[in-house]
Amino acid sequence: MIRNFGWIEAILLGLFLIAYGIYLWRIIRISRALHSPAYTIIFKLVLRSVAVGLIIVSILGPSYGDSKKEIKSVGKDIMLCVDLSKSMDAFDIQPTRLEKIKFELKKIVAAFNSDRLGLVIFSSEAFMQCPLTYDQNALNLFIETMNTNLVPASGTDFGPPLKMALSKMKDDKSADGSQKSKVIVLISDGEDFGEETNDIARQVEDDGIRLFTLGVGTEQGSQIAASRGFKTDQKGNVVVSKLNPASLKTLASKTDGQYFEINNTRNDVNRLINAINKIEGQMRDSRMVDVSANRYFYFLLGALLLLVVDVLISVRTIRI
Repeated sequence: MIRNFGWIEAILLGLFLIAYGIYLWRIIRISRALHSPAYTIIFKLVLRSVAVGLIIVSILGPSYGDSKKEIKSVGKDIMLCVDLSKSMDAFDIQPTRLEKIKFELKKIVAAFNSDRLGLVIFSSEAFMQCPLTYDQNALNLFIETMNTNLVPASGTDFGPPLKMALSKMKDDKSADGSQKSKVIVLISDGEDFGEETNDIARQVEDDGIRLFTLGVGTEQGSQIAASRGFKTDQKGNVVVSKLNPASLKTLASKTDGQYFEINNTRNDVNRLINAINKIEGQMRDSRMVDVSANRYFYFLLGALLLLVVDVLISVRTIRI
């Protein structure tokens, strides 16, 4: 089996015919002028024609010896849970915590183009922004539109996003029931006011799902931008939001995961990507396809041998 004769082959054949036609015309013309027979060039003509023919055949990619090969599709499911509470508008990380996370999330998405990723946004409640998908363009669009006005402004609770992510992961188990290729990434400044977080983290651990946490902010913290000045509490005091890594570290340790951080001097996103890459993916699909070995090198080798013979053997075309 060979592929179709294309324009590349046609150009090569055309150039050969033109060049060799000019060569033959020149030799015949000189031979006639000197009254020398031109039939002696027939050997070279046949030799070179066969060599070029073999080169063209090798370019066409001849193949034979069909066989069956199993093609496996392997990947992971990664659910990104992003905190959109008002504290994510703090600007101790420039330009804001949320804008920095949106930038880094696109890097994470690009790093896992063969895996399914989903997006959950949350504050005190959780919302499925994008289900697990291979469509990176759609996911990046959802990431770009994230803002703190998409969720209720009533504090932060890690329980609902973890519960939602866990539910979606359990709905789609691998063929052997394994959850080893399932990953949850919780991104927040660590201010958790929920009461069910520990119970849900225990469920995540029991199901064998890896939970990685990514803290964003600084321990010095900053004010939170509001429509008029800065956000204040009920007493009128300006609120200062600080990174609370303790709760995020505890969550990660309970689920055999890791804690990573983004602050003014540290960015662990690449380390997070490497950690997820080390997790073995699960087989999603397996199918048998027909394959055939390309045998072009036999024809190319034959052409090279003929060209060597052409160089080593001289034929007298003009008698003096």
